[in-house]
Amino acid sequence: MLYDIVIIGSGLAGATSAHILAENGFKVLVVEKERNIGGQCFDYKDSNNITIHKYGPHIFHTKEKRVWDFVTRFSEFNLFQHSVLSYAEGNFIEFPINRITINKIFGLELSCNEIEGFLKEEVKKSKFNTPHLSFRDAIVSQVGEKLYSLFFENYTKKQWNTDPENLSPELAFRIPIRTNNDSRYFTDMYQGIPKDGYTKMMSNMLDHPNIQILLGCDYFSKKDEIESKLTIYTGELDRFFDYKFGELEYRSVRIELKTYDTKQFQPAPVVNYPNDYDWTRTTEFKQLTGEVSDKTTICYEYPLAQGHAFYTVPTKENNEKRLKYMQEVAQLEASGKFLFIGRLAEYRYYNMDNVIAATLDKINNWLNNQK
Repeated sequence: MLYDIVIIGSGLAGATSAHILAENGFKVLVVEKERNIGGQCFDYKDSNNITIHKYGPHIFHTKEKRVWDFVTRFSEFNLFQHSVLSYAEGNFIEFPINRITINKIFGLELSCNEIEGFLKEEVKKSKFNTPHLSFRDAIVSQVGEKLYSLFFENYTKKQWNTDPENLSPELAFRIPIRTNNDSRYFTDMYQGIPKDGYTKMMSNMLDHPNIQILLGCDYFSKKDEIESKLTIYTGELDRFFDYKFGELEYRSVRIELKTYDTKQFQPAPVVNYPNDYDWTRTTEFKQLTGEVSDKTTICYEYPLAQGHAFYTVPTKENNEKRLKYMQEVAQLEASGKFLFIGRLAEYRYYNMDNVIAATLDKINNWLNNQK
């Protein structure tokens, strides 16, 4: 079979790539190993007509207007503003850390103007490496050891099954620390969740006469039968190269869904559990979507070492392997016949908007080189 473009994976990177290329007149084949499109963003309705994010909560947020303009071509969004509480010391406490958090934990009544000075004193009493060598260093250098211990240390151990000192400081860049009362998890200008779900949004992206979709197909078992001018890979980086530099580590999650006979179960859409219970967090999907039901469905997340690849693991060993694989990627991409895009294919902790932005950049650059 000969196609202009073959795309492996139908998540955000794959669906975005497919639509742009189809709009530019290319015949595209999307190969998806699952029986459904959507990748990590796949969602569906349960028996109570509540939208379930199969792989845990996904809240779209971006600072980039071009990214927002792209996704809103395919769906209306509900403009949801995300908030999270952390269950610590027997209380539900605002998270990310802000003025309210600090005053509750330390029993103080500090003003916003006093918070920065207070945190500096907490940091001054703490020990950490400069420059930062680990996730622990990056967090303690901002909030001190007490807040790190309460909100981050055990949560991170549960999530990654390793000491936070083994994880890259870059992992901390995603976590905001605030001195005001802003309890929103994200402060990006554009935020929300597709009104009809992510699966429908990506179905709309892939709904083009130039796009053919092959579901339930492992690309690696069919690749010798498929020819194309360009191959776009969005799957696991190490598998593409047959693990020549060793396996990269991924963390998985066991999702447990429970339905309760109540309109609301918890005080926030997402609650983190850093120190109690085996799960890391719980999500009440109705609070994300605004759906109305007399029942509610709660998602409990239990981290696993094996299974569906949810997260890359930014240890020194994994980063060294990644570098070797990415050198191979650079050679293939230089030929103009391959592109590697997305969290798995680049072994990077991308947010959804980052995936779309990277895809727009790579695809448009490839198109410009065809002129």
